[in-house]
Amino acid sequence: MDRPVAPPDPFASLPESLRPLARRGEIKRFVKGRRLIEEGEFGDTLFIILSGRLKVFSTDDRDREVIFGIHGPGSYLGEMSLDGGPRSASVIALETTTCVVVTRQTLRDHIAAEPEFAFELLARVIHRARLATRGLRNMALLDVYGRMVQLLNELAAPHEDGTYVIEDRPTHAELASRIGCAREMISRLLKDLQTGSYIRIDGWRLVILKPLPHRW
Repeated sequence: MDRPVAPPDPFASLPESLRPLARRGEIKRFVKGRRLIEEGEFGDTLFIILSGRLKVFSTDDRDREVIFGIHGPGSYLGEMSLDGGPRSASVIALETTTCVVVTRQTLRDHIAAEPEFAFELLARVIHRARLATRGLRNMALLDVYGRMVQLLNELAAPHEDGTYVIEDRPTHAELASRIGCAREMISRLLKDLQTGSYIRIDGWRLVILKPLPHRW
């Protein structure tokens, strides 16, 4: 008689340190365009991404948008409001996304049982604070080209052939929102880099063929 096949572990894609917390939460599916978090509102939930992509952003009263990051499986969002304060940014699903939703009380119970996780959570908050500080520094000290190059280098992953590839490249509008410039400027700079054989765009892949120059 064949042995029954165990169902796949829904948390297998998560870092090992996150799996015990994820098992305490509730799995939910969000369709593309669904807002999980609204800036300024109060909330007490943490979202651990199992599949899909979430965008973290802010808008002003003229609907101008600044993107703080795009996050995929293994990331978690919402920890900044677990102090009881208002949400500091909005979060929207860029595609159908499955998350584990964890409440503040559940997180407290988990930390009580697994005290080491508090250090991981603290490290995540510190990392995001450093990113915010670096973003402000770059806005003040780097020109548009310098900010774009830094972002492309951060997003790209190395390949065996010596190139660096962004598999799911952001749109020109998303790049512009993340570095604080006009979409037309991004289009012109990327076109110049293509002409100079520094990059190649294959559909939704952006391939960095050789180190990008520091200045343009």
